[in-house]
Amino acid sequence: MTQHPPPFVLDPAARDADAEHALLRAQGSAARIDILGVEAWSVTDPVLLKELLTSPDVSKDARRHWPGFDEAVQTWPLALWVAATNMFTAYGGDHRRLRRIVAPAFSARRIAALQPTVEGIVERLLDGLEATPPGEVADVRELFAYPLPIAVIGTLLGVPEDRATEFRGLVNDVFATTLTPEEAAANAEQLYAMLDALIAAKRAEPGEDMASVLIALGEADGQTLAEEELRDTLLLMINAGYETTVNLIDQAVTTLLTHPEQLTHVREGRATWPDVVEETLRHSPPVKHLPLRYALADIPLPDGRTIAEGEAILASYAAANRHPGWHTDPDAFDVTRITKEHLAFGHGIHFCLGAALARMEGEIALGAFFERFPDAELAPADGDMRPVASLISNGHRSLPVRLRPPRG
Repeated sequence: MTQHPPPFVLDPAARDADAEHALLRAQGSAARIDILGVEAWSVTDPVLLKELLTSPDVSKDARRHWPGFDEAVQTWPLALWVAATNMFTAYGGDHRRLRRIVAPAFSARRIAALQPTVEGIVERLLDGLEATPPGEVADVRELFAYPLPIAVIGTLLGVPEDRATEFRGLVNDVFATTLTPEEAAANAEQLYAMLDALIAAKRAEPGEDMASVLIALGEADGQTLAEEELRDTLLLMINAGYETTVNLIDQAVTTLLTHPEQLTHVREGRATWPDVVEETLRHSPPVKHLPLRYALADIPLPDGRTIAEGEAILASYAAANRHPGWHTDPDAFDVTRITKEHLAFGHGIHFCLGAALARMEGEIALGAFFERFPDAELAPADGDMRPVASLISNGHRSLPVRLRPPRG
């Protein structure tokens, strides 16, 4: 294995992610990093990252292509991210087969059909926020950003609302990067137990939802899912459809209330809610770093270094989105920005299937929230706006908002 200088150790709690991303970019197109004890290459240059995300010489299948896999699944807190068996970790033909099975759940027709459901959920949640007395503060992440995607993914998969809420804490800990290996393993065990219970319930009483469709796949079309693939595919759909949308709404509300002139652009017709969503995805994407990919061959870097065969690669989306070679004044949040290209949903064959659903949820939620509460303002007490303790998830622990001014 190639010898390298000591790697840059990523902060597990991500207390100052923006500064950390700037340090990574300063090391060139890729930087040697330590992510919770595993060494990898953090790729922050968007040109190189796009090349690697579409290269046949880069795999997401840790079992086949990462020499560190056996040790990682025993000792790494993020073992679930590399050990699951679904399209997220698949390569080649396996990836194509699994993606083909899941893709119908996110067809344009199905997403369009979900729009009235999303609008209804949003209105119900805003009705709940209306109960907050004028002048008092509500946690908009807890009371709005969280329950919306939980309810939507529950509808898509046919998960009863009470069970969907049960998944919340377990999914949060999948994204946490301050757990011990033992805590992470215990969380995964509980999560799989809940998935097994969901599968059993759907087998007993199938419906029209996507979970029932996946479970019912037969041999006739050659698209069968092994039991492990079924569990891990449902796990992926719940994880990807939940935490990321929470963060999208959280970051958009936070940034618009921090920069009210940007909200004015929308209200006066110089920008749209889709503009807000895209600029949020560029400026503060829901996922900062996404583990992991693996080099199938030596990959030369522009500066003469080499990602050696078998070495791990970390897609550092948040750092790449603000690369100064890609956007003018990349750290500024500007909804009128002409080019808002980003990598928040990935790129290439692993591009997020749920991107259209996340965008729709964000646009509906933000438009309705700011119409209902035009005078909303941030109201953080000390420590309220701390980031989520995660290298992966990009949100706040709470989002305190004064929805209406005090009476009188």
